Amino acid sequence: MRAVVLDADGTLSLRDRPKPVAGDECVIRVIAAGICGTDLELVRGYAGFSGVPGHEFVGVVDEAGPDDSAWIGRRVAGEITVGCGACAGCRAAGRGHCDVRTVAGIRGRDGAFAEYLSLPSANLHAVPDSIADLAAVFIEPIAAACRVVEQVRIEAGIRAAVVGAGRLGLLVAQVLREHGARLTVVVRSEASRSIASALGFETAFADSARASLARRFDVVVDATGEPAGFAVAGALVRPRGALVVKSTIHGETPVPLSSLVVDEVSLIGSRCGPFARAIELLGDGRIEVKPLVAGVYPLEQYAEAFHLAKRGLKVMLTPGR
Repeated sequence: MRAVVLDADGTLSLRDRPKPVAGDECVIRVIAAGICGTDLELVRGYAGFSGVPGHEFVGVVDEAGPDDSAWIGRRVAGEITVGCGACAGCRAAGRGHCDVRTVAGIRGRDGAFAEYLSLPSANLHAVPDSIADLAAVFIEPIAAACRVVEQVRIEAGIRAAVVGAGRLGLLVAQVLREHGARLTVVVRSEASRSIASALGFETAFADSARASLARRFDVVVDATGEPAGFAVAGALVRPRGALVVKSTIHGETPVPLSSLVVDEVSLIGSRCGPFARAIELLGDGRIEVKPLVAGVYPLEQYAEAFHLAKRGLKVMLTPGR
């Protein structure tokens, strides 16, 4: 099969790889897969990953073992973490925190920038007909956005800010709005402001927001993946508020521990989330994703796709279209 492969030195190339073999897992023919901020960070060296990246996908189960044969032919999205189910991490916090976990396209397991990938059936979720292929690619990041409202209580009228108007930030903002929050999206450019405004959000530019909106928000989500974005988010959160870090940051980030302690701010890391809720929101049309798609490319044009993805919106590869 064809696959985009990331080498340890950060080089991407299109190569032939062996197709996964159905055994204890299902083999999925990838229809489309999205490039996210984590994929861009992997190229920069995050997690020391080498192999096939990509973890946001929709596909059709092509092969499966006897116990999973009912999945064959079904269109699916997949949870990306595979855990052992028995270690201390699994027992304490679920397979997402398994001590020996593998993660599709991120840690010890090939991902979705290929014609096929494999995952256990326990990780799969059927995609309803109401969700188109390209929209279904957003199930995984919408689930990640939904994780925030599992970790932080969001009530009607609560003041929330999302720093970063990229592919993830605008999904987080929509999920928080669905739960009643009054949202401000903090942007860096006129282009991102335009997209956020079109989705109905109040916006503020990062340069001015740090002073004009300081200590105003009950909940602030940093979705930038950058130290500068984290600094802006920290300035916006009110005393005894919650600061949620919702992005992959490669490298070191200065953390002003003194202000966090003095203001009694809760600092919360946030990762993967509930697929069932994401499918519900997307299927009901309560999350808009079309404005977040910047381009769709065949697998052969992976270089152009990765280049465009650096601008902040969703770019997709289509191995199976």
